[in-house]
Amino acid sequence: MSIVTVSGQEIYYTDTQGDGPAVVFSHGALLDSGMWDETVRALVPGVRAIAWDARLHGRTPGTRTDHTFWDAGQDLLGLLDALGIDRAFLAGHSQGGFTALRAALLAPARVSGLILLDTMAAAWPPEAIAQLSGARDGLAAAGPEAVAPGLLPALVGGDGYESWLARWRQQGGQRLASALEVLAAADDISSRLAEVSAPALVIHAEADPIIPLAAGRPLNAALPGAGELVVVPGAGVHAPVLTHPDTVIPAIRKFLRQ
Repeated sequence: MSIVTVSGQEIYYTDTQGDGPAVVFSHGALLDSGMWDETVRALVPGVRAIAWDARLHGRTPGTRTDHTFWDAGQDLLGLLDALGIDRAFLAGHSQGGFTALRAALLAPARVSGLILLDTMAAAWPPEAIAQLSGARDGLAAAGPEAVAPGLLPALVGGDGYESWLARWRQQGGQRLASALEVLAAADDISSRLAEVSAPALVIHAEADPIIPLAAGRPLNAALPGAGELVVVPGAGVHAPVLTHPDTVIPAIRKFLRQ
């Protein structure tokens, strides 16, 4: 297990090392760096792949909630510093995309490109805040088993249900609830997307039930370096990299080669 300390916060990460371009993978909320395992296996040895667990997730220790996705962006940049990496591609799913976008705004010269999956730049609408609050309260009061049947299939699909539920049990309901508290407070950075000049690939599930495609389209349109939006047909989950790797991984590989 590899741990680096960034601004007083210990961060867990994996690093394939190698001579290829560096790609840093940031996971979605209530998931962890393991969501990228198949993607990393498919891309290595062509790239140096670094995957990390954000605060309140996975094997990164800590339970504090007094941080934002701007702090997460600083964590990502601090991880690059610790590994001696000047520039990298930043790949992020959902809240990992929130983090990657803010890192790109904080240090544009360090970003070779952005790979954004099922994410957005806007703040959550009121109805989503209500849903997040309900899931948070359920996790805190009754634990993962009370919330998983209604939420996990939307996140990862049916095939991944049991394995991710086991990870939720390891995390505990209160830590998962704290992660949702931070997630719900994400600010709106839509007005700043024109500042993000790096090449960008935006991928979105056609029927994402958590961040709808209608939020991915304006993100793609507003990023100056974005090409054509990649819509994953028939995908009705929030993490199509887990359920539709045959569509998502080739799109990422193509982008990195270009």
